[in-house]
Amino acid sequence: MCKIFKTFNLKLAEILKNGGIGVIPTDTIYGIVGSALNKKTVERIYKLRRRNLKKPMIVLIGSINDLKLFGIKTNLKIKRILSKIWPNKVSVILPCKDKKFSYLHRGANSLAFRFPKNKKLISFLKKTGPLVAPSANWEGCKSSKTIKEAQKYFQDNVDFYIDSGIKKSSPSTLIEIDNGEVIIIREGAVNICAYL
Repeated sequence: MCKIFKTFNLKLAEILKNGGIGVIPTDTIYGIVGSALNKKTVERIYKLRRRNLKKPMIVLIGSINDLKLFGIKTNLKIKRILSKIWPNKVSVILPCKDKKFSYLHRGANSLAFRFPKNKKLISFLKKTGPLVAPSANWEGCKSSKTIKEAQKYFQDNVDFYIDSGIKKSSPSTLIEIDNGEVIIIREGAVNICAYL
């Protein structure tokens, strides 16, 4: 049986750093996560989630500096916008044209990043590095509000679960920054206009 933990810890961070996959409470809902810098791990999550292979996944980061790992350059305008809205339940689409990351951007040449507000999650992300974090369910099915629901989808095909009770939230607000203009792609947990 796949182990269930009650909280983030160093052992679980090491599992993820070494290519493992887990189901964890994110700042919104339960997510199935793995290292965004490990191609094999990312492909495994696509398979487990039965996800459309053309759709990129959101990447959770523990610091704005993590964007540099993906070759993303932020000018002053973008930095200013990001500093107003992050950390928060806001995912931001940024250009990522490096072919090296095509396993992540799936030819879209852009990636959505989220720098969450939850302090325990940020601390965990600082240990694991950036994580892909789609919701813990099969594509097109209901997102998991509990670990029991997530287990129905993934059973023992993940390395661990972190149980933090019932998780209910709107999805993150999804925006794109184009020439310094903020475009709202999806209204979600945060009213972005209040921050800009």
